[in-house]
Amino acid sequence: MTSTNNASKAVTRKPPPGAIKAYVASLTGTSLEYYDFAIYSVASALVFPKIFFPGNDEFVALLLSFSAFAVGYLARPIGGVIFGRLGDKIGRKYVLVFTLVLIGVATVLIGVATVLIGALPDYSVIGVAAPTILVLLRLAQGIGVGGEWGGAVLLSSEFGDPNKRGFWSSAAQIGPPAGNLMANGVLAILAASLSEEAFLSWGWRVAFLASALLVVFGLIIRLKLEETPVFKAIQAHGDRPKAPIKEVFTTQPKALVAAALSRVCPDILYALFTVFVAVYATKELGMTTGNVLSAILIGSAFQLFLIPAAGALTDRFNRRWVYGIAAAATAAYIPLFFLMIQGKSVAMLTVGTVIGLALHAFMYGPQAAFITEQFPARLRYAGSSLAYTLAGVIGGAVAPIIFTALYGAAGGGWYLIAVYILVAAVVTIVGMLLGRDPKPEEDVRLMQGTHAQPAA
Repeated sequence: MTSTNNASKAVTRKPPPGAIKAYVASLTGTSLEYYDFAIYSVASALVFPKIFFPGNDEFVALLLSFSAFAVGYLARPIGGVIFGRLGDKIGRKYVLVFTLVLIGVATVLIGVATVLIGALPDYSVIGVAAPTILVLLRLAQGIGVGGEWGGAVLLSSEFGDPNKRGFWSSAAQIGPPAGNLMANGVLAILAASLSEEAFLSWGWRVAFLASALLVVFGLIIRLKLEETPVFKAIQAHGDRPKAPIKEVFTTQPKALVAAALSRVCPDILYALFTVFVAVYATKELGMTTGNVLSAILIGSAFQLFLIPAAGALTDRFNRRWVYGIAAAATAAYIPLFFLMIQGKSVAMLTVGTVIGLALHAFMYGPQAAFITEQFPARLRYAGSSLAYTLAGVIGGAVAPIIFTALYGAAGGGWYLIAVYILVAAVVTIVGMLLGRDPKPEEDVRLMQGTHAQPAA
């Protein structure tokens, strides 16, 4: 017992030399990918309904635009299945290099997908082919992101201290707000410096075209990665699964459900404050696009610090309790948020968005750790990727569509939206109740040369 404790201290006291490098690589890779994704998200609310889905009915055009937005989420499970399987069979490093090469083919899939979106002629030039191509490129984006997340999380967490998984896993979680910050920053500058006509004509395309340069930078970093100590231990034991996807479904159903449900509330909340708020504030409150983008920009900036702080907090206090309390606070906050902005004050919109994204950070920060620790190390990539991507289909994918439908059904009111968030919060709290608490000793035993027990 004493030798185990001493070995545990040796493993957990100081992160391996590659831990900081892995944290940076995880953060930068997901930031670059989510820049592409965030550009599309904002454009789907403010630009695409006008140029790719034109018509007399503005409401229908918005629904069609958000449907194209949802395609990216619907495609994520494809990437999760393909790359989740490979990640547990051939290693985290090789899959992560491939997902970024997928952005180098995305400058044939995600990167060039967005570059192509930036150069895509609109409906007035090529008719129905424009939205069709748009949807296909969105499909490419979704596949790439679906394969990226699980590996990025494991890259940083499996190099770091198992007892501080909340903090080390948060690297990949900083990616979306960092990407969102860059995306909204570029769009906000373009919207503020150009007339609305110029912005819709060519300005928005600049933000998409810039992604090609970012992809090259990310690829350079990824190519220098090393394999994680945990996967090296799995290889040494000869314990790599033959059919990880099948094994997750047959041996880890409770873990898969708990991990997937944990995603629902933060996904839907993020869609509210980064996508739908843009619609509500401009159409219902008469604010400008610049007002909305600035509010999202400030909220995202706060998240850069709150997400790792929230992850670290759950290393000190029970992760499930912190996560669950944040979900409950979200349900209580949404009615207050809509009441705050009824006065059409830009300052209140900004404060309200910052608070909303802060609540999201206290779920999203520890989310990566919570999801990955539901599965044994040998099934972590597959299990985490499946939970993350499948939950995205019922969470972030349909959220903007449901928000828009509820908004229309309530005649421009917000009450039904508040009920929707309440239901999402309850679903995520159920996930917390089904999940298990961290068991860092499993990784410690694995790296000591003994097999970790499967997740309960």
